[in-house]
Amino acid sequence: MSIAETIDPLDRAGLRAALGQRAIVLVGMMGSGKSSVGRRLANRLGLPFVDADVEIETAANMTIPEIFAQRGESEFRDGERRVIARILTTRSPLVLATGGGAYMNAETRARIAELGISIWLRADPEVLMRRVRKRSNRPLLQTADPEATLKRMLAEREPIYALADITLTSRDDPHDVVVEDAVAALGRRLHGDGSAP
Repeated sequence: MSIAETIDPLDRAGLRAALGQRAIVLVGMMGSGKSSVGRRLANRLGLPFVDADVEIETAANMTIPEIFAQRGESEFRDGERRVIARILTTRSPLVLATGGGAYMNAETRARIAELGISIWLRADPEVLMRRVRKRSNRPLLQTADPEATLKRMLAEREPIYALADITLTSRDDPHDVVVEDAVAALGRRLHGDGSAP
C-alpha cells in the first residue's frame, strides 16, 4: 500500500477542496527535509511536487553551486524569486519545496502568503548539520567553520521562518511521521479551527 492510499479518500478530497488553487509551500533551513517531506506530502495528497532548486537549475542550465560561483548569491536570489513566483502563479495547486534562503525575500513571502500555505520545517542545528554533511553542494556552507555558519544563519533566519502559517518540527523520525504531522496541521488550518501550530 502506498502512502497515498493510507489517507481516507474523503479526507484527501476534503483537504484538496479546502486548499483550492493554493500551493503548500515548505520553507526552512537546508537539511530540514523540505524536498523529502514535500515529495511524500504531495504523493499523500495526490498533488504534483516541485522542488524550486531543481527548477532554478533547469532555468539557468547550471547547478546551484555553479550559479553561486559564476553569478553570485544576489543573482541567484533574484532568479529564485522569479522562479518561485512563476511556479506559484502557473502551476498551483502543488507542493513546493523552496531553497533555504527563499523565504527571506519579502516579495517571495508575500507571494507565498497570497497564493499558498507556508509550512516551516524547523530542525535543531545538530540535526541540520548531520544532514547537510552528507552532501557537498551547499555553497553557503563552504566556509572554514560550516557549523558556526549554519548556526549563525539559523539565528538570522528563524524569526522570518516563524512567520510561516504552520510550524512543524523536522526530527530524526521517518519523514512519513512529519508528513502525518503536516496533513493534520493542514487539516486544522484549512478547516478553520485555528489550532494549527
